[in-house]
Amino acid sequence: MRLYHIGFSQSDLGVDLPQTVLLSGEPERSQYIAQTYLQNVKLLSEYRGLNSYLGYLPNGKSILVATSGMGAPSLSIVVNELVQVGIKQFIRIGTCGSIQPTVPVGSIVVSQAALCRQGAAIDIAPIEYPAVADPYLTVALMETARKLGIACHLGITASVDTFYEGQERSESSANPHLQPWLTGITATYRQLNIINYEMEVGTLFKMAGVYGFAAAGVCAVVAQRTKSETVIISDKDLAVQRAIEVAVKTLS
Repeated sequence: MRLYHIGFSQSDLGVDLPQTVLLSGEPERSQYIAQTYLQNVKLLSEYRGLNSYLGYLPNGKSILVATSGMGAPSLSIVVNELVQVGIKQFIRIGTCGSIQPTVPVGSIVVSQAALCRQGAAIDIAPIEYPAVADPYLTVALMETARKLGIACHLGITASVDTFYEGQERSESSANPHLQPWLTGITATYRQLNIINYEMEVGTLFKMAGVYGFAAAGVCAVVAQRTKSETVIISDKDLAVQRAIEVAVKTLS
């Protein structure tokens, strides 16, 4: 039976069941990964914009490319259902904003763990439950980036629920009035050696611990929050390309 949100079932995956998924927030990115890097691609579903594809890497390994949507609540649903069809390894390919001056736009970040400030995660595990990436997969991503000559930073990610208020954006937001506890939070995180903001890996990592799968995250840096709240659109495509190449070649 097809699962309600992702729109396909394990029987749609054939005999050589994939165990790994490349997970992106954007359906366009998922489509690009599948069409550019995989062979014998099969569209599994476009339901709700959660585009999913089955294909094969050049080494013959079967793999899924799936879309999680924006934020942790949507991701938690997609990940739960992907586990139900047999996925045991998740690599999130996303974008992020740097909060450290040494992590520039155009580079990539591999998250070793997350400060998880996400409501969805509270439904899955206690607040104190650690949000940590799989160490073997994380080291493999870093090693691939080194071999490819791609500037890559390993560190702790602040994984939050909102793009504007939660990441202390006021100048670029329709709401310039932050709650008092959010004013100065980016500087506090910087002092804690957190290197970036994003909106999904904290919940993904907690789900990995609770559900028993391996997870890692690689994100393209598209904003430098020590200088501006703005996403640098002109640099986004190249940065995302680098993150994709690191993830794909780690598995190839």
